[in-house]
Amino acid sequence: MELKMILFLVLFPFVSAFFLSLTKNNSLRKAITYTSSVAVIGVSVMLALSYFSGGQKVLSFMVHTHEIDMLMLAVEAFLMALVVVLSFKYKKYYVALLSVAQTALMFWYELFKEPESELTHIYVDNLTIIMVLIIGIVGTLITVYAAGYMTDYSKHHTDVKDRRCFFFAMLYVFIGAMFGLVLSSNLIWIYFFWEITSVVSFLLIGYTRKPDAISNCFKALWMNLLGGLGFAIAIVYLGLVFGVTDLNELLKMNGHGVVLPVILIAFAALVKSAQLPFSSWLLGAMVAPTPSSALLHSATMVKAGVYMLLRLGPLMSGTYAGAMVSYIGGITFLAASMLAISVSDGKKVLAYSTISNLGLITACAGVGYEETIWSGILLVIFHAVSKSLLFQTVGAIENATGSRDIESMHGLVKRYPLLAWTLVIGIAGMYLAPFGMLLSKWAALKAFVDSGSIILVILICFGSATTLFYWTKWLGCVLSSTHRSRHRIDRTHKGEWLSLFSHTALMIVLCFAAPFISQTVLMPYIQGVYGYTNEVLSHDNIVIMIIMLVIFFIVPLVMFRISKKSKLKKADRYINGVNCGDQQSFVDSMGEPKTLYLSNWYLEDYFGEKKVGVPSVVITVILTVVPILIAMGGAVK
Repeated sequence: MELKMILFLVLFPFVSAFFLSLTKNNSLRKAITYTSSVAVIGVSVMLALSYFSGGQKVLSFMVHTHEIDMLMLAVEAFLMALVVVLSFKYKKYYVALLSVAQTALMFWYELFKEPESELTHIYVDNLTIIMVLIIGIVGTLITVYAAGYMTDYSKHHTDVKDRRCFFFAMLYVFIGAMFGLVLSSNLIWIYFFWEITSVVSFLLIGYTRKPDAISNCFKALWMNLLGGLGFAIAIVYLGLVFGVTDLNELLKMNGHGVVLPVILIAFAALVKSAQLPFSSWLLGAMVAPTPSSALLHSATMVKAGVYMLLRLGPLMSGTYAGAMVSYIGGITFLAASMLAISVSDGKKVLAYSTISNLGLITACAGVGYEETIWSGILLVIFHAVSKSLLFQTVGAIENATGSRDIESMHGLVKRYPLLAWTLVIGIAGMYLAPFGMLLSKWAALKAFVDSGSIILVILICFGSATTLFYWTKWLGCVLSSTHRSRHRIDRTHKGEWLSLFSHTALMIVLCFAAPFISQTVLMPYIQGVYGYTNEVLSHDNIVIMIIMLVIFFIVPLVMFRISKKSKLKKADRYINGVNCGDQQSFVDSMGEPKTLYLSNWYLEDYFGEKKVGVPSVVITVILTVVPILIAMGGAVK
């Protein structure tokens, strides 16, 4: 029964994609999307219930796959041909070279050198189920949101050819590939689905076919193909030297003995999860319509990278690979959060925030302790829901107001209250107690202290401080108002609201369910991987979180109620001059009448690209290249 559900999750999205590619009628497209989403969510939940009701027993399936392997090779050849044709069309010849190199290497290995052995092709454990639920629920809700959003997008962007058939088909191909990736144990299968996500993300980013979209989609493609080439070399090396092509067999080996292939797979994962120095491809993805941005940033593309790193975490502990991954993750966490302070474009802030939080997850995986893996997985869960909610809300705000600039969101709580409060909950989920992001950061910081890595502790502390800065700025914009803030009619589609409200409810439920998730899902997984566990979510941590909850929510509410009931006279607002009495205008020192306006401080001279971005790229390039060269030298010896 479980095998049938697994096959359904992998294959059904591709079937949906086929029908969506042929469907030009908008009503029929919505019907297919809604039906497919319900089916995928239902089967994802059923698989999870079946797994947990069976006592969380690991599921593994050996499959005789010669015909399937040949079909995969044919698909790889098609993807290579597609990339080569488009690369020559747009004169990006180096991209074609990367695609041909890795595809040729995998063809040579699979046809002539792959060792004959019975392999576990499908593998399900607690981490797999977590990823299945994220992809199945968050991923498909994004497609529901897209059904309404893309209707408005086509109306507002008349200069862009309407290719919604292609767009929705690619969304479901992406979802099917992600299911295949997380449910596979065979490294060759993982690589196959890995490359599908790279090519499909390239096609989604280039949706508008404008010059900036073409440039950014090829940037994303060559970087991910470079990572894919590293992945392919790792597979071939493992197969030829160790006779291993299964991920779980790799995890049973000595991390110091397989440091080169682990570093190469980690390299591919760092690129996929947009870590420095490869983060620019994810920033460039902002040119795509919001649903694809939400899908890339929350439930799929970048999560594939951190998923692989968390899998490899125990193997990387105390190795060159672990040092490379943890320090790159820590630097990315700090640098991206500093860069987020310097921009006012809402989607760009979310992009930097995604890169930053993925950096923290990456650092957790690189350290490889049971506490950091626990923290990393909990971060993945909360980040997926929260970031998907934020991207969708910003997209709806852009459709409603014509802008996604943070400075245009002043008084949003009065103009579009529902959108404002979904945005507030999404932001709160990223950095306020008692949401799991803060809980995870607390546990990660404690683990870094225990590991004795002073550098990582410093990076996490300062990164958390800068994170607080840019989220608080945005929150202040949304909740503040001026005399120009008046209620407006919200024309957001019902399908969009269905996704937004579902995400909001899920965010709140996860807030209260975090201890339960820890005890029933995460701790058994840690026990299975390490053979022992330490109580991460201890009584002391829970008490601290309750105290923080009281400080952040209950105290302000009590003070608000007291101020409402009291008859104390409110003092006039100080607004840089003589208040005219309406709290919105004043007379300045030169006697000139002025109207109050609100604006944030972006500190571009301190945290801009030149000040932070360039040095961070240089440092992370060194941190990437040196461990790989050391590992290659060790392998040659």
